[in-house]
Amino acid sequence: MTKLKCIIVLIISIPLLQGCGAYSFSGISISPETKTFQVNFFQNQSPRIFPGADQTFTNQLQDLILNQTNLSLTNSGGDIIYEGEIVQDYVSPNTATSDITAAQNRLTIAVNMRFYDAKDSTQDMEQRFSFFFDYPASSSENTIRDEALQIIFERITQDMFNATLAKWEVIF
Repeated sequence: MTKLKCIIVLIISIPLLQGCGAYSFSGISISPETKTFQVNFFQNQSPRIFPGADQTFTNQLQDLILNQTNLSLTNSGGDIIYEGEIVQDYVSPNTATSDITAAQNRLTIAVNMRFYDAKDSTQDMEQRFSFFFDYPASSSENTIRDEALQIIFERITQDMFNATLAKWEVIF
């Protein structure tokens, strides 16, 4: 009887253990053939151009992919390619005071991204990503801009990464 229980447990355990191997717990779904990535310069094409924002964004996207994958960065011929442009950069009043002045402003930045996968063209996509940073109207935009860009770009690059490489799907 004990031998029969062991066999039953073994028969049930094997498919369960194999089933666990079908999921990618890291959430990254990159083809094993994909070894390199390329991030082309994201030029600032918004009506308001602040020097260095485009280079900061491009570098932040490269750093994120380098830190969260085992892919190698290349300048040309990458297995996956990111390209696009910063298309929107504006400030708008977010909340008002009783005397009808802005109490808080919102800096919003939008980036248009194109993604190409040389190994699987069905993964190619184009999408727009945006995020914002709220700050007191009493603060000058120039004083908060570096902090705002860091927060906004961190969110946008993570959203791009999630949309292209971190799909949380079953891998067989």
